[in-house]
Formats: sequence, C-alpha cells, structure tokens
Amino acid sequence: MYIQTVLGRIQPEEMGVCACHEHLYVDLSRIKNNDDTCLQDVELVMKDLSEFKKYGGKAIVEVTNDGMGRDATKLAEISMKMDLQIIASTGCYKDPFIPEDKKQWNRDLFAEWIVEEIEYGIGETRIKPGVIGEIGSSHNEFKPIEMELFFGAIEAAKLTMLPLSTHTTLGSCALEQVELFQKENLPLDHVVIGHQDLNTNDKIVIEVLKSGAFVAMDTIGKENYRSDQDRLQSLITFIESGYEEQILLSSDLTRKSHLRANGGQGYDIVLRSFIPALKERGISEKIIKKLLVKNPQKAFSIRKEG
Repeated sequence: MYIQTVLGRIQPEEMGVCACHEHLYVDLSRIKNNDDTCLQDVELVMKDLSEFKKYGGKAIVEVTNDGMGRDATKLAEISMKMDLQIIASTGCYKDPFIPEDKKQWNRDLFAEWIVEEIEYGIGETRIKPGVIGEIGSSHNEFKPIEMELFFGAIEAAKLTMLPLSTHTTLGSCALEQVELFQKENLPLDHVVIGHQDLNTNDKIVIEVLKSGAFVAMDTIGKENYRSDQDRLQSLITFIESGYEEQILLSSDLTRKSHLRANGGQGYDIVLRSFIPALKERGISEKIIKKLLVKNPQKAFSIRKEG
C-alpha cells in the first residue's frame, strides 16, 4: 500500500495533514471567459501555501486534470520548493471543460488513456498521478460525454486500483454517482464523492456515507454558496451519525481572488478558521485527526504493489 505523489511513492503515514481537493495551477478561463479563473502564478500560490504549512498543512490532493490547465511539472516544482506532498490527477473534469481532442471519445478510449497516464506518467513528464479526478457530472444530470468519462474512469480505477475522486455540481447527483459505482462493482471505499458540503440535504449525504464512500466537504470558505456555519452543522450531524472515518476536508481554490493576497480565504481556511470552530463545538482532537490525517491516508492509498 502506498500513495503516489508528484515526487514518487510515499507510505500513507508520511502524508500528514491533508487538503483533499485543491487546485494549485489551474485555468478554467477557456470556458468561463474570466481571467480570475486562471490561477497560475506559482510564486503567489507558494506564498499562500506557506500559511497552509504554518497551520500544520503537509499534503494536497491537486485535482486539476486534462482540460483544466494541468501542469505536472509546476506541481513538482511547488512540491520541492515548499516541502509539501502533492498528489496529481488524471482524467477529465466535465462538460464543457473536456478538451476538444477528447469530446468524441467513448469509455474505452478514456479508460485506455487514463491507465496509460497512471502507468507511464503524464505526457512526457514521467510524473505519475495518484488519483483519478475530479471526474464530474453536471447539475442534476449526466451529459452523454460525462457518462462515457465515468465508465472509462471506473474501468481505469478497477485496473490500477487508484482512488477515484468526483465532482458533483452544487452537490447534485451524489447518490446517482454512488449507484453507478455500485452497479459497476467499484469498491466504494476507494471513492471520494466531492462537494457534499454544497449538498444541503443531510439525509442524502448520509445515504452516500452509508454506501461506504468517502465524502468530501471541500468548498469550505466559499460562503457565496453556503455559510461555513451551515457546513459546520452538517459536519457535526455526520459525525454524530457515526461517519467520522469517511469525511475529508478542503477548500477547492480555483481563482486568483481566492488567495489571501487578493482578499480571499486562502489555502489555510480549513486549518485557520474551520477547525477551531469545530473544536469550539466540542469535536475532539481524535476526530479532527481522522478528518485531516487518517481519512485521507485511507482514501488516497493505492492498495497494490508493483
């Protein structure tokens, strides 16, 4: 069992405090037509990450994939300079962010390409991804190309045993994703269902947790979607329901304006603000260690040798 980082394999216990869903070098402006969504200033990102480190952050799962401006060499550079464990991603995001050269692909082509990246590295870099993600469905629906992508990602996950991390648009389609994984016999303890802090229906999230999947509460600090107080209350509900070993935390920064230097929440928002609020509500250090350390170790471990 190991975790694949941009600088090579590590043992799970080497990972430390982990943000489960972030973007350090991303460009969504091709589709969004908004320069704020091009976050590629490495020096400014590293300055922001220094605060994440100051609060104890050690690892980041970087879910920028093909079509989102992915650059594995930049991630390796950040990892070396910052002494952070960074996990890179393979796969594609969702419609309409899928690259032009893949818009007509079927599940077999997606699976073949994802497996090739996992086995040989991303492009010419030889840097290997450690997660298939973020694989996305649209708001309340799966577009046809997204279905092909999901089936391809599932096949690749089965063949390589890499964890699979998803995007749910505004928290929707979480149960539908779970049902698809169950139907295709993908082990749910190898799946992270994303953005479930944007799903305001706690009962649905609990159904997802009952399946055995990990749930990511990974847009913390984005209060334009939902207040962190509401996120906090939902998280406490899930913990009190007995699911403390299946929940992951992060903030999903994608914009220049999300950085502290530009008045945003910064990569440290979870550790700086959200965790102290959890402690104030009586959540123990033991449980917090599960959320930040133990659960990511399990979720992102690759359970095979070779």
